Amino acid sequence: MTQLENKHCVPCEGTAAPMASEELQRQLSSLPEWTLVDDSGTSKLVRVFTFKDFQSALDFTNRVGQLAEAEGHHPALLTEWGKVTVSWWTHAIGGIHLNDVIMATKTEKLV
Repeated sequence: MTQLENKHCVPCEGTAAPMASEELQRQLSSLPEWTLVDDSGTSKLVRVFTFKDFQSALDFTNRVGQLAEAEGHHPALLTEWGKVTVSWWTHAIGGIHLNDVIMATKTEKLV
């Protein structure tokens, strides 16, 4: 996981292919709390983070937002009392790119 947390997102054009299934499964082995979700045909990396209260969840949401802005790659975030659901995927390709795995890895470090 250390190698990915030091990488940065690269611009991804719509012509890039989603990450191959075997490579994705290999990468997910270092992100055991993340799940691969099929959302109407679009693969996404999803994790629910739990917190003691709403303010802690909101603070985490803001840290993820700052990371997303710095990397130029943005997740779907659902902030609720005591939890935040983070979903990473690459809109341009309708699936998961290495950028999403990089961002999931970096998101882990924000807790």
